[in-house]
Formats: sequence, C-alpha cells, structure tokens
Amino acid sequence: MISIFFLKNLKLKNQYLSSGEFMVELTEDEKKVVEAMKALGATSEDKLKTADHIAKASMLPKGKVANVLLSLTNKKVIKRVAREKAAGYYLSA
Repeated sequence: MISIFFLKNLKLKNQYLSSGEFMVELTEDEKKVVEAMKALGATSEDKLKTADHIAKASMLPKGKVANVLLSLTNKKVIKRVAREKAAGYYLSA
C-alpha cells in the first residue's frame, strides 16, 4: 500500500521545509525506516547510522532495510556516505 508522507522540518542546505512544500510517495516500509532514522537522530552527515542500526530501530529484516535504503536514496530522501567498513545514511529531505 502506497501513501503520501510529508517530510516536515528536515534540514536541506540550511533551510527548513514546511509540510506541503516537499512531498514524496513512500511505502509503509519506507515510512518505518524514515521514522527509525529520525528516532536515531540520523539527520546530518556527522550523525550517520548504518543499515544494522536502522534495521534494529525499525524492527525490519536487514535485507529489507537494505532495499528500502536504496529506494530512499534514489528518491533523494536520504543520503549514503561510503566509509571503510559500512556505509552510513542520514536524512537529506
């Protein structure tokens, strides 16, 4: 089931977007991952979280979270930062 999810008050290049200015269609799993990332505080590049952290917080299987993270990256909702051991993710809105 696909629903509309508004991303509120997420930082985008030092600007805050209000509801309605930025709208993305997200699946239920994508919404769970975004909410988990918010709860973990993954809101900037210096607060990266791994797929493992996000999977635990969202209570979804790691494989599903990996697919959802790829989808959210393609939708430009989150950003991925390559690191030595594991990639990190944060909300970019």
